[in-house]
Amino acid sequence: MKKIKIILSCFCLSLILSAAQCSNTEEIVTPNPQTTNTENTNTETMDQPVETPSEIVNKQSDYEIINTYPHDNQAFTQGLIYHNSFLYEGTGLNGESSLRKVNIETGEVLQKYELPEEYFGEGITIFNNKIIQLTWQSKKGFIYDLETFEKLGEFSYNTEGWGITHDTQYLIMSDGSDILYFLDPETFTEVKRIQVNYNNRSIKRINELEYINGEIFANVWLTDKIIKINPETGEVNGFLDLQKLTENEPDLRDNVLNGIAYNPETNHLFITGKLWSNLYEIKLNN
Repeated sequence: MKKIKIILSCFCLSLILSAAQCSNTEEIVTPNPQTTNTENTNTETMDQPVETPSEIVNKQSDYEIINTYPHDNQAFTQGLIYHNSFLYEGTGLNGESSLRKVNIETGEVLQKYELPEEYFGEGITIFNNKIIQLTWQSKKGFIYDLETFEKLGEFSYNTEGWGITHDTQYLIMSDGSDILYFLDPETFTEVKRIQVNYNNRSIKRINELEYINGEIFANVWLTDKIIKINPETGEVNGFLDLQKLTENEPDLRDNVLNGIAYNPETNHLFITGKLWSNLYEIKLNN
């Protein structure tokens, strides 16, 4: 999410994912919140930093870079999906939002649908041979034919739209808060929700999502971390520290890590970010 442009005066990571520990940055981890205001998530301030618990450090997953591919550095990546040897990518920004089919090895855009200028495109997922794409603040999602990108329908929701994935039964959606919403894929009505947490501390700014082998992998906005979430309890099971990937990209304010796609044939992940020049194929070692 672009959400709010912030100049970070310092960037000390806390917990497994905290974007900052400076007084002028936003809150990611808070103790036992009673309510979640998704409309105001991006304007909250951090009460005090939370240090990385030693228990969760031991849950860090190791990985190795298998391949590096070119990526369109004009693509403000909001969603990423692997399907039948191609990547499908949703991009954002008003007037630049799109849905794309991309050649992995060359980065060539093979097929593209441009959203109307009033929409800021967000996360995407593929469900029952349809592509589902969220928009940021329009509270509207779109349904496309997987092969032709023809728009088949629309649906609405009451929050912001950030990331989306599915567990074969429900769509799973984030809105930038600490809440994940499980939606009926036919009616798009909410079935249940979970709060993302670690040791009773809520974890906010949940962004792009990918359901992988019984866990929800999630980017956390403004960090170089991907967390792994238990879909039943919302508890964080572990995380990936992808700092060495972000160090290869230009130091721009908006070029944050955002984009997770899973290849079930190889068990590899494809990772990129907003305006990144590279797409990384990585293998998890534990």
